[in-house]
Amino acid sequence: MRRSASYVAVVLALVLFAAPLSRSSPVQFGHSKEPQDHTRTLTGHVYNAREAPVAKAIVYLKNTKSLAVKTYISDPDGSFHFPALSQTVDYELYAEHDGARSDTKTLSAFDNRKLVNINLRIK
Repeated sequence: MRRSASYVAVVLALVLFAAPLSRSSPVQFGHSKEPQDHTRTLTGHVYNAREAPVAKAIVYLKNTKSLAVKTYISDPDGSFHFPALSQTVDYELYAEHDGARSDTKTLSAFDNRKLVNINLRIK
């Protein structure tokens, strides 16, 4: 069976065009090449009723989706931090120290800040 010159030219053009494409990365529309960080960090301070920082308070952070609880013992200046939190989950947090407790505060999934600061006041 005899092939025409135009058929050979088309095949050759496809091979030459497809070869460079096979070595490149796939095109992703609407996405950057850099991986997206879908986490956020929660920071804050624990204070007593007189506005003084509370060291060694236990800060509780509850994932309302999985019900998992993380804790952090506040630093000498009353600070705490929870890194790498999901942006698609609501969290509840409160602090306890010497039998006293703060109000519970909520970090909403609708809050799209990457760094969130919430202060807790123990009554």
